[in-house]
Amino acid sequence: MDFDQADRVNQAIRLLSLRHRARTAELLAPLGLHPGQEALVLELARTGPMIQAKLSEALNIEPPSVTLMARKLEASGHLRRTPAPTDKRASVVELTDSGRALAGQLKRLWRALAEETVAGLSARKVQDLPGLLTTIAANVDTRHRR
Repeated sequence: MDFDQADRVNQAIRLLSLRHRARTAELLAPLGLHPGQEALVLELARTGPMIQAKLSEALNIEPPSVTLMARKLEASGHLRRTPAPTDKRASVVELTDSGRALAGQLKRLWRALAEETVAGLSARKVQDLPGLLTTIAANVDTRHRR
């Protein structure tokens, strides 16, 4: 790949990342959330209660980030943390009734954002997009570098 093509690829990915995060922040603000918190709520809605360390793995983010997000979501009443029955050092994180209601709102918001993001693409391209983006993400995943 020559530099011009490499530059176009890298700039397009950079611009998408910046704009998607900004649009996400804009949509989450009325719900009192910041980008990243929606992923935590949606993961718990998908899986049910989970040990905080496992939640960190599922979200592919550092444990201190999950701790901070969980504290904020707990303070707002959307989730609760309790000691794990088998390991008192670990916390089980679960959605409250408020968190489950929030998850419903987030699912609608997430769907609208996805539809907005892929507007103008053919159904086939939309179908292929998650696989392409997952491959791209894996290619730059620093955790699996040798």
